[in-house]
Amino acid sequence: MVTKEAEELTQICETLSNPYLEDWKKEGGKIVGYACTYVPEEIIHAAGMLPYRIRGTGCVGTSLADTWLTRIANCSFARSILELALTGEYDFLDGVVFNNGCDHTRRGFENWKAQQNTPSFMYMLPVPHVITDDGLQWYREEVNSFKDAMEQSFGIEIKDEKLKEAVKVYNETRSLLKQLYELRTQKNPPISGAETLKILLASVSMPREKFNQLLRELLIEIRSREGISDYRARLMLVGSINDDPELIELIEDIGGLVVTDSLCFGARFFWDLDEETGDPMDSITARYYYHIPCPRMYGALPQRLDFLMSAVKEAAVDGVILQSIKFCDLHGVENVLEQKALEKAGIPTLKIEREYGPLADTGRFRTRVQAFLEQIGK
Repeated sequence: MVTKEAEELTQICETLSNPYLEDWKKEGGKIVGYACTYVPEEIIHAAGMLPYRIRGTGCVGTSLADTWLTRIANCSFARSILELALTGEYDFLDGVVFNNGCDHTRRGFENWKAQQNTPSFMYMLPVPHVITDDGLQWYREEVNSFKDAMEQSFGIEIKDEKLKEAVKVYNETRSLLKQLYELRTQKNPPISGAETLKILLASVSMPREKFNQLLRELLIEIRSREGISDYRARLMLVGSINDDPELIELIEDIGGLVVTDSLCFGARFFWDLDEETGDPMDSITARYYYHIPCPRMYGALPQRLDFLMSAVKEAAVDGVILQSIKFCDLHGVENVLEQKALEKAGIPTLKIEREYGPLADTGRFRTRVQAFLEQIGK
């Protein structure tokens, strides 16, 4: 039996908009879209607005975006976001915040900003590319500037009291999602990788307090499930951005069960908590700066490998799929390094390049995964 909470949380990801966003707008609320895990959601939340993670859901072609962001050497995720912006699918946003995560998304932002009828608040948040004490201070100053820009643009004041409230709300989300991931480490996990991703997508697409309520109730139901036992291998998914549950469903339909991940729509975006004492801006800044780093952070491969190896052990992973979107230089290079480290540790790997979302060659992906399962004897 599908519970009300499971149905609500797993259906939200199917479209860009959803009833929660529509109700929020009807009540006069503002929505600010952001495109990376280095953009502090708590600041947007403390401003009384709804943070919304921008993605390319529903994009089936990039003909308009390709005139601004060529198909040659630009990833299909960045082009898909720009396409949806150009076709008006993101007109419900009152503001947009990107950061210099990679050249592809940054150029996508610049081309979006150059269009007519864009949101009045279009902001680029610079983030250092190294993890050092000096880098933290720089990032702190940039986050302060972002906060000031929001206050000036929207005519509001973001008070410390509201920031502290936001910290508690977002820490609850992270703690609940960790409980969800812990359930996946069981021998017979009570939840699939595809359903988990749908829940993660809901968390960044609706009012956070409502999400927390639904997930608290859903966790009770999930713990009562019998568990999944008819799988061939326990897999970990690593690499480029993936907000497409169908990609994981493809893996799980042929017997691979995705029991953990290292993805920016997965563990990397929620794993670490804010400190709930002291200056909330210091706490928020430190958490986002030091959270599990993505490949954009130069010299942080050891931290990423530590997290990857720990997740492999805790979830009893049989094999790791390292996927990268075509032209994603950061993850393309990173996956080679991680593959060498994993295979040195005796962990089977599959490295594969793909296109984003509906643009992907699913037949080829399925064949490669099927061969991988057979290769590892599963």
